[in-house]
Amino acid sequence: MTTPWFGLHLPSYTHPGTPGAELFDKTVEQAKAAEAAGFGLVTVMDHLNQIPGIGVPDEPMMDGWSVLAALARETKRVRLSTLVSGVTYRNPALLAKTATTLDVISGGRAILGLGAAWYEAEHEAFGFDFPPIKERMDRLDEALTIIRGMFRSERSSFHGAFYRTVDVINVPRPVQPGGPRILVGGGGEQRTLRIAAKHADITHWFPLGMETLNRKTDLLRGYAEEIGRDPSTIERTMAAPVLVGPDEAGAKAMLDRVAPDRRPHVFAGTPEQAANELRPYLDAGFAGFTFNNNIYTTPEHVAVLGDLLRLIGG
Repeated sequence: MTTPWFGLHLPSYTHPGTPGAELFDKTVEQAKAAEAAGFGLVTVMDHLNQIPGIGVPDEPMMDGWSVLAALARETKRVRLSTLVSGVTYRNPALLAKTATTLDVISGGRAILGLGAAWYEAEHEAFGFDFPPIKERMDRLDEALTIIRGMFRSERSSFHGAFYRTVDVINVPRPVQPGGPRILVGGGGEQRTLRIAAKHADITHWFPLGMETLNRKTDLLRGYAEEIGRDPSTIERTMAAPVLVGPDEAGAKAMLDRVAPDRRPHVFAGTPEQAANELRPYLDAGFAGFTFNNNIYTTPEHVAVLGDLLRLIGG
């Protein structure tokens, strides 16, 4: 069984009664609560409007990379990442520079999370192109090639179907040797897992039941072995398949905030009960679990997750 880490994901900046100028203070409060509870990671969304399943489009939303840069100076230990950036939103060389800058500001705590993007309405509203899924996947593959090259070398070049760099300079260098770890979000079995096998240090999936997760694990392993990569070098993580409250009633009330299609795969209970439910995932090799701040809204809620982390040996 692996020793797990917990991540607090911050998809919501909605705090009723809090003026807009004070919303970031609430974000800092939550990030610091996670660090105090023993969490190893704090993540934010990289969206420009709030997404379905979390809230409505006109709820507050701040730029994710700006928030991470500010959190880097407000925290000391937790790693920092988007979960995840969409490949369609930024030039990949610019994104590599942004992530490198975060790594420098944070003293080597940056992770770069990237996926193929999915929120078409947001693309339309902000004027981003939203190509078909095949092209978005091709772009993701090219973008990660550019990013890895810039992380590993002071100068690099790339010529692809969608992106190119010409002797691009990335100075100052990342603090982490080889650059921030790369997290590929999503478990699509035809393309996403192949791209993850090629580029990712970390994957992140949703709770879909152990049978489905085991199938994805087998596919990821096979894709890695096809290209001569050791599958054990790819860390598998997921949104937590448990909801945790100080008592069963409080935990079960949280289920209303979980997307309906995921509720059958999520257990709600006390820290002791949740620890037992997590053990099969730990035995299967999952190394990290993320919890959302739209469910765990206060430092006290996050502290309860700290109790769970201690019970499972984090």
